[in-house]
Parts: sequence; C-alpha cells; structure tokens
Amino acid sequence: MNLEAIDTRAFHDFEQVGWQKAAAYYSATFGTLTAQAAGPLLDALGAGPGRRLLDVATGPGYVAAQAAARGAAVVGIDFSPLMLEEATRRHPGLQFQAGDAEALPFDDETIDLVAMNFGLLHLARPETAMQEAHRVLVAGGRYGFTVWAKPEQAVGFGVVHHAMEALGRADVGLPAGPPFFRFSDPDECRHTLEQVGFVEPRVQQLPLVWHLASADELFEAALRGGVRTSAALQAQSPQVLNEIRRAVRGALAAYADAGGIALPMGVVLAWARKP
Repeated sequence: MNLEAIDTRAFHDFEQVGWQKAAAYYSATFGTLTAQAAGPLLDALGAGPGRRLLDVATGPGYVAAQAAARGAAVVGIDFSPLMLEEATRRHPGLQFQAGDAEALPFDDETIDLVAMNFGLLHLARPETAMQEAHRVLVAGGRYGFTVWAKPEQAVGFGVVHHAMEALGRADVGLPAGPPFFRFSDPDECRHTLEQVGFVEPRVQQLPLVWHLASADELFEAALRGGVRTSAALQAQSPQVLNEIRRAVRGALAAYADAGGIALPMGVVLAWARKP
C-alpha cells in the first residue's frame, strides 16, 4: 500500500471511535493475552525504582500497573476516554491522562522509558509516534513496543483473516491504514527505529499462548474486542458472519486441549536506546 495515499485523519478518527466501542469488551477478550507481554516489555526497558515511565496507548493499564509494581514512576496515556476510565477503575492509585501517541503532551527529554504495548499497529503515523517517543526521552532512555507476529505465528489473526477473505466481503468501506502486520518483520522494526534516531535496536519473539474456553471465544473477541478486524466483521451480513464463525470453529479444532483451546499467538517485541 502507498502510505502517502492514507488519509491519516480519517484513520486516526476511525481507530479512536473503534476503541471507544471496544473498551467494554477488550479486557475480557484480547486483554487476557496482551497483558502477558507487559512483563517482557518492561524487562527489555529495564523498568524499576526511580525510572520515569510513560505507557503510551495504555488501554486498561496493564503495563502501567506492572511498571508501578516494580517501583517506576508511571503515567499512562490513551486517546480513548472510555479506555482511560477502565484503566482508572482498575488501578485507582495510578496516574492516567488523555494523550495521543502522535503528539505526546510532555516536554522534551523528561521521560526515562517509553512503552507501547500493541498500540503501534493502530496508528495512522507510526513513525511520528516513534519520533515523539524519541523527543520526550532523556539521553540514554529506552523505547520499546510490542506488535503481533505474522498471521501464521499469531494464529488467531490468521484463522479469522483467512475466514473473512474466503467467505466475506473485503470492500466494506473502512478507511485505509498502514499495513497491520508491517512491524511483524523484525528487519522493519530495526530499520524504522534507526531511521527515527534510535540506536542498538533489538528484536525478540515472544511465543505467547492464548487459552480460550472455546473457538467461539476467539470469534467474539475478533467481533467486539478490536477495531479493524471488528469493523470488517461487523460489516458482513448475518449469514456470512455465521459462515465465518463455523470456519473459525473448524480451524481451531486442531488446537483443542483438555482445557479448551490453546492458541499460539506470536508477538514481536522491539526496543532501542536514544543516544
């Protein structure tokens, strides 16, 4: 996709409205998985006592809460008011405020660590968000993010997307955005971090597993707990939705275990230092 053809304001607003809708469902769906990546992300950044950490796109506050438990001084920001309400409800002792990843409301060189757990792939201008992280970091500060691995490794996405491609309509009028799996490529992570001005970029694969009670739990998460995939599913006819649900059930039979479904959901963790 030609990134210059993206209407960045339209995509930004689409994502913001989408997270307002998904806020009520996220914690019980994708949140049970994305919270698993908070610890490795904080390990990579070296979060600990006395470090000032900014959790960008905090969502329900998983990273912020774990960073605070390690002794870091934390602020979590999000552009979704309902997500901020959820984070404040879950972690009333922490500081959360409205903020946009592409225009951080902080002065230059005032933050030690910037974390972004699965937020980068929801941005119209991910490079701008990286530049903003670079701006607010002190010299020697670290920036880190997580994104989903490629669909064959983040199996839940692969299953749902394959079913939609085979059975549904692709032309459902969603605003064009950056490729969802762009940063699933470790080389793309390293190159973009260096291009923005970071040094010593490192990339690690996290082999997370999503434990689900049933295949329908994945379908409902995809339908209500996200933005792009959720909007594409919700634009399908009821008949097509039922066909997609059946296809997801069939595909997930191979991942059944005694407790339900054990679904491999690979994650890419990338981090670097400001010189």
